[in-house]
Amino acid sequence: MHERSLVPVIAEDLASKMVFISGPRQVGKTTIAKSFAAKDGIYLTWDDLEDRDIIKRHKIDPRYKSVVFDEIHKYIRWRTLVKGLFDKYGDRLKILVTGSARLDYFRKGGDSLVGRYHALRLHPFSLPELDKKYRRKTTELLLQFGGFPEPVLAQNPRQHRRWQRERIQRVIYQDVRDLTNLRELSLIELLVDALPVRVGSVLSIKSLQEDLEVSPNTVTHWLQILDLMFYSYRVLPYGSKKIRAVKKSTKLYLWDWSAVQESGPRFENMVAGHLLKYCHYLEDSEGYKMELRFIRDTDLREIDFVVLRDKKPLFAVECKTGEKKISPHIKYFRDRTDIPLFYQVHLGKDDYQDKKIRVLPFETFCREAGIP
Repeated sequence: MHERSLVPVIAEDLASKMVFISGPRQVGKTTIAKSFAAKDGIYLTWDDLEDRDIIKRHKIDPRYKSVVFDEIHKYIRWRTLVKGLFDKYGDRLKILVTGSARLDYFRKGGDSLVGRYHALRLHPFSLPELDKKYRRKTTELLLQFGGFPEPVLAQNPRQHRRWQRERIQRVIYQDVRDLTNLRELSLIELLVDALPVRVGSVLSIKSLQEDLEVSPNTVTHWLQILDLMFYSYRVLPYGSKKIRAVKKSTKLYLWDWSAVQESGPRFENMVAGHLLKYCHYLEDSEGYKMELRFIRDTDLREIDFVVLRDKKPLFAVECKTGEKKISPHIKYFRDRTDIPLFYQVHLGKDDYQDKKIRVLPFETFCREAGIP
């Protein structure tokens, strides 16, 4: 059993409030939820008919010390249920709620439940979660199979391919259908097929529009839905007064980086996933305002990522699959921005520092940057 980095945070937060866990389909939310209900608790899922009857009747035995509601966001009155339980038994009953797209969407809105819960986002496995020794072979497994529990723990290419196909079908034809009124699901499937080759590059809405033969607004709306479904996410540019930074471009990455075929973009996407997890972890557990951005100027010089905390840059990251000299773009932006530290992360063995620039293997970066 590989303990997820969120488990201690969940345990601490449950001492005072409800905890809502959102994240991609099949990322491990149910496994974590059941572990908290294993002793003196009850696990209820909306997908089980007997559990559904208990939930709809709002009859939860208060003698339990904890109750876990899985996929309860499918129940229209779930907010009323958990609010009533917390207000009546919150001093002795721990309440854990899990869900995916709708639960995360609710987290951004909020209503009368505000102040009664902490919201946490569960990510795929990171290198530190899978291997406390930070070994290269584990990095290679993550690159090949991604970070979702089922494929990376099975380590079977055939099972991995089938899992990917089935997951995409469920996201499109179940999650998208349930959350939206969209009817063009086959076109969204074409959009999903078109995204992996665009990972790591500046995203062109016009190109996608021409490929799908729909309007730019339609493409933008569909991308927002895929972001909401935890299929993809986008990174915005970072501006600085001393550089002519682009302002409207975005880059797109996938939660399942193993869907990216090319080795360079796949590695960049895996690093993006680890950095996004770092940002979400600090934001959800420590309360910081975290942002993941990239740097690009009008002369097309670019750094893959910059991490901001409370709008101040912490560090920037450039991804290289092999051992190479320091990118000239790093030196250029080092002299023109207030970013205190630049990492050039690679899959080789070189490890050295040049002023504010650190060149190091991916495994060392995860350890020193504190990736959860």
